[in-house]
Amino acid sequence: MSVSDTANPRLYFSWTVTGWSVIGKLGPRARIVLVSGQMGLPVSLERLLGGERMALLREVALMPRDLVESVPVAGAGDHVVVLVHGFLASAGVFRPLRARLEREAGARVATFTHAPGVRIGRIARRLGALVERLPRGAHITVVGHSIGGLAARWYVQELGGHERVARTISLASPFGGIDVPQLLVGADLHTQSAVLERLRGRAHVHGVPHTSIVGGEDTVVAGVETACLGFGDVVVLPQRGHNGLLFCERAAAVVIDRVHAAI
Repeated sequence: MSVSDTANPRLYFSWTVTGWSVIGKLGPRARIVLVSGQMGLPVSLERLLGGERMALLREVALMPRDLVESVPVAGAGDHVVVLVHGFLASAGVFRPLRARLEREAGARVATFTHAPGVRIGRIARRLGALVERLPRGAHITVVGHSIGGLAARWYVQELGGHERVARTISLASPFGGIDVPQLLVGADLHTQSAVLERLRGRAHVHGVPHTSIVGGEDTVVAGVETACLGFGDVVVLPQRGHNGLLFCERAAAVVIDRVHAAI
């Protein structure tokens, strides 16, 4: 697939999508999609500072926003997207993605902010309490960044969320574990975590579809194997880092596409 805009010589882009099935460490039910892109833009802050540094600045600027839980007015048949942020962040970091979901997918969006350092099970229970406030019959997609994606799957797989959620999507979520001290929330995130082992081992049990979106230049959750649940499809976005996925146009397009499929 290629897209181009020649009407504006200052902005042009193209990308290619290839897909293949993966068997082995990523899981027998995983499918990878590689999205490779080339962009030509005028000199910008992103180019001057670097994409991940710019993303971090945007994240810091948005963190004071949306600290209060937000539950939309929705009815049966509506698409509702619940956004779950990552470590040391807030629901405010999803503002650009939220705007696109509302504008392009016609989705109602629900958010909440959890405290730094809270463990996966507690975030998942908070997510479940919010979902209970949504109408039965709504098509619910849960999108989580980093630890938020882990909490989304824990809710679906371990807390009965499969009865309410049509699909989950993770952005840079460390399903394979990362090298962190085994203290507090680190007990859930390290490479030998029993929580992560259970998530991967039981990912297929209830059959709730999942998409793992991976940043090709993520140095926090590095590598496809680390950021892949091992079930569902995997979308790899080169030239995107851990925080950069929050503000990535291509990542947003993938999310919107999967929301439309959540029926």
